[in-house]
Parts: sequence; structure tokens; C-alpha cells
Amino acid sequence: MRRIPMAILLLAGLGVSGCAGLNDTQQRTATGALGGGAVGGIIGSFSGNAGLGALLGAGVGGAGGYLYDQSQQQRGYGNQGYRNNRGNRGNQGYNNSGYNRY
Repeated sequence: MRRIPMAILLLAGLGVSGCAGLNDTQQRTATGALGGGAVGGIIGSFSGNAGLGALLGAGVGGAGGYLYDQSQQQRGYGNQGYRNNRGNRGNQGYNNSGYNRY
């Protein structure tokens, strides 16, 4: 019985590490599909068919994640992301001089 929790942890770790090379569109679509699948599975379990609920939820969540990504790209938050949109300004507005007085 101790093998089952270890297998779940191993699969979860592999699943998280598999998302490392994805761009923003792929990450948002996958996140939507994962969240939709989880919610759909929970809702589907109340009606007695968790598998169908998870399948439908993953489809709806993936489509929602993709549409969200498209709206973010139209606003200018596309694949550049916040990290790359700073330019050469550095840390403007951040002053830590008050932390090292003593």
C-alpha cells in the first residue's frame, strides 16, 4: 500500500516538470484544461459519471484558457510576459535604504 502514494507523488512531479518548456499560450490552455478537468470530475461524480464530467470540463477549461490567452495577447501581455517587458529600467521605485540602517 505504500507504493500508491509514492507513485502519485512521482507522477505529479513528472507532470509539473513536463510544463517547463511551454510558451504562455500552451501554459494557459493546459492550466485551463487541468482546472476544468478537476472541476468537471468533481461535478460529474455527483451525477455518477466522473469520467465524462472530467472530459467535458477539460475541453471547456482548455478552450477557456486559450480564449483568455488570446485576450491577454490583444492587451499586450502576450508571450513577452511581465518579466521581459521591463526594458533597461531596472528596479525603479524600489528603495531598500530603510532596511539596512542598523
